[in-house]
Amino acid sequence: MSKKIKFFKEALKNYKTSGTVVPSSRFLANEILKPVNFKNAKVIVELGPGNGAITKYILKKLQPSTMLVCFEINDTFYNELLQINNPQLKVLKASAEDVKEELNKLGFDQADYIISSLPLTILPSNLSENILRASYNILKNKGYFMQFQYSLSYYKKLKKIFGENISLSFEPLNFPPAFVYKCTKK
Repeated sequence: MSKKIKFFKEALKNYKTSGTVVPSSRFLANEILKPVNFKNAKVIVELGPGNGAITKYILKKLQPSTMLVCFEINDTFYNELLQINNPQLKVLKASAEDVKEELNKLGFDQADYIISSLPLTILPSNLSENILRASYNILKNKGYFMQFQYSLSYYKKLKKIFGENISLSFEPLNFPPAFVYKCTKK
C-alpha cells in the first residue's frame, strides 16, 4: 500500500488528532522551516509529525550536533517514525503538553525551535492552551514556535501566549492551503 493511502486511512480513522487526511507538501515544509537557522540549532522539537513528511526535510538540514525530538501519540504514525534510521532523531510517544518534562528527561533544558503540525483548532481548548504554554516555557529566548493551520481562527490564542511577536504567511501549494504562524519568544 502506498504511503499516501496508508496516511489517508490512518488520518481518516483518527481525524480528531491528525486534523488532516493528506501529508504536508514540500512547499509547506519549506515555508514552515524558513526561520530555522540550522547552523546554530541544538534542539529542534516537532509536535505531531504524523508520518514524517516535514520530519524528513528537517533531518536533511540538521548539523551533526543537532537533535530532533518528535512527539507523536498515534500508534501507527509513531511506529512509522521509528523506521526512520537517523541517530539525530528521537521519537517519543508522549503528549505535546509534556514537552518540557520529556526534554528534561533527555537532558535538554530548552528548545531552539518548535515546529507544530498539531490540529490546535480541533483539540480541546484547555489541551491546546497547555501545549502552547509548555512550548513557550521550553523555548529559549528568541526561539521560534512555528505552527500551520488551515484557517486564521487560532491567531488570538497564539497572540495570548506570544504577544505581538507573530508573523503570518500563506502556503497555497499545499492541500489544503495552509497559514503558517511564526512566533518568537521575547
